[in-house]
Amino acid sequence: MTDTLQKMIEGANSNNLFMQCDSPNKKAFRPLPRGFTSRLCKHDEIIVWKEMWAQGKYMDFVNYYYESVYAPHEDEFLSRCMFAVDENEKPVATAGIWHSYGRVNTVMWYYTLPEYEGRGIGRGLFGEVLKRTEYPIYVHTHPIAHKAIKLYSDFGFKLITEPVIGYRKNDLNDSLPYLQKILPESDYARLQLSEANEELLSAALSSEFAEF
Repeated sequence: MTDTLQKMIEGANSNNLFMQCDSPNKKAFRPLPRGFTSRLCKHDEIIVWKEMWAQGKYMDFVNYYYESVYAPHEDEFLSRCMFAVDENEKPVATAGIWHSYGRVNTVMWYYTLPEYEGRGIGRGLFGEVLKRTEYPIYVHTHPIAHKAIKLYSDFGFKLITEPVIGYRKNDLNDSLPYLQKILPESDYARLQLSEANEELLSAALSSEFAEF
């Protein structure tokens, strides 16, 4: 492995990317596939949601973040966090929108269990979530999440170009070479760029703790 490739892979895990959607691409919406339905997360399933997010590696961070951002508003969390479930009620994907800083709508977290990827479950659930909220919507992600970035792009999210969002560096320029390498050429070509909305920049500066 070349040094350049190694640096790209390391950056894909740690670099910050920010996207915004001012209005959705209606052509991207699809229903959940047969055998899967959507519903809100139940109180006794918060641990299930945490385990999905932690992916067996980040539970300390997940617990800290949940207690800092969501736990003080747990009823609201449960009204916003959605699951896609199979016929046995097993959660296989999650998505939701949070009102970060009490001011802007952001993607809480979007994830599909690896063994259920490629079946349209995540797309169907994310579309249902987007239908339940108001725009604009913002998301913080990393280049390693290139499948999610492709999905966001399909729905009309654009990569934000400002070098800093709140108190975090936006690593767009460092991330684009990795995305160009990992994404199919047609998907990379469809990525769009946008200046950040002022409401996001203002909200992100209102607290040193990043709420999205």
